[in-house]
Amino acid sequence: MRSEVAVGSSATQEFVTRIGGRIRALRKQRGWSVQQLAEASGVSRRMLTQIELGQANPSLATVDRVARALDTDFAALALPADGAASAEVEGTLVWRAPDGSKALLLAATEEPRAELWRWTLAPGGHYAAEPDRPGAQEIHHVLSGRLTLALAPGPQELGPGQSAVIPTDQEYAYRNEGAEPAVFVRVVTGA
Repeated sequence: MRSEVAVGSSATQEFVTRIGGRIRALRKQRGWSVQQLAEASGVSRRMLTQIELGQANPSLATVDRVARALDTDFAALALPADGAASAEVEGTLVWRAPDGSKALLLAATEEPRAELWRWTLAPGGHYAAEPDRPGAQEIHHVLSGRLTLALAPGPQELGPGQSAVIPTDQEYAYRNEGAEPAVFVRVVTGA
């Protein structure tokens, strides 16, 4: 995914610090240098060093590429450790835009791999994504507002109570062309 993790809020800084530490631990567990991880993931050595130190502003796609190179997934790097979150926690803030749009990773399964997200796009908000692995899909269910899924075959608009399944092994984007926030649930499989 192309949009960047917005460093600045304490929740987001906590996320950046968590993934950096987990990436470093997994890299060292494999006995890899930063250069070896860079070659395996296609992410620059400099960026990886900044991520590990919690100083980078990586895109979600960058985190996903690093996770794949380490034989894990985005959720394993992003979610708090078991028992670390209380029942009051709304989710892990993974992305926030200046307009108030945000993405929360709520939960994930290991086998089969699936992620549950809650997104809010402000009016005029958008999020452009990079293609996932072949065969990856997303399920979207709109809770309020209107969501436009921008796909190669053409846009698909969803209103409250409507759902759609889309292949995500292509470029795609989320847009809110309405006057109120678009709130939707997203389930990712096979990414």
